[in-house]
Amino acid sequence: MYSKALALFMFLAAGLAAAGCATIAKGTTQAVAISTPGAPCTLTSAVVGSKVVSTPATITLDKSQENINVVCKKQCFQDGVGVIPSHTESMTAGNVLVGGVIGFGVVAVSGAMNKYNDNNQFTMVPIAGCQA
Repeated sequence: MYSKALALFMFLAAGLAAAGCATIAKGTTQAVAISTPGAPCTLTSAVVGSKVVSTPATITLDKSQENINVVCKKQCFQDGVGVIPSHTESMTAGNVLVGGVIGFGVVAVSGAMNKYNDNNQFTMVPIAGCQA
């Protein structure tokens, strides 16, 4: 009786230990580069809120399944508009196999199963005849 209970306990403990694998291996934050030269860019999403960065810049973002909208503005240039998309990390599948539902739940809630593009550039076209 005790050996079955102990075996079940050990199995559950191993599952919980493995559940945070992606969270530990890849973390819940990520450095993201924005390479639009010399323009202030506003990043917005449900997770980020609204954040302004002067480019070029590398910022650390909390991982999320939410895409991040970007608008860059500079005098005498058309606005640079785009999205920093969120993708699912490939290691999520392994985490589900090893950690099961608990493993998936841990990485889903923590954001560790997501990844943004590392390098992002938003085109800004000069406005003809504009003089600052």
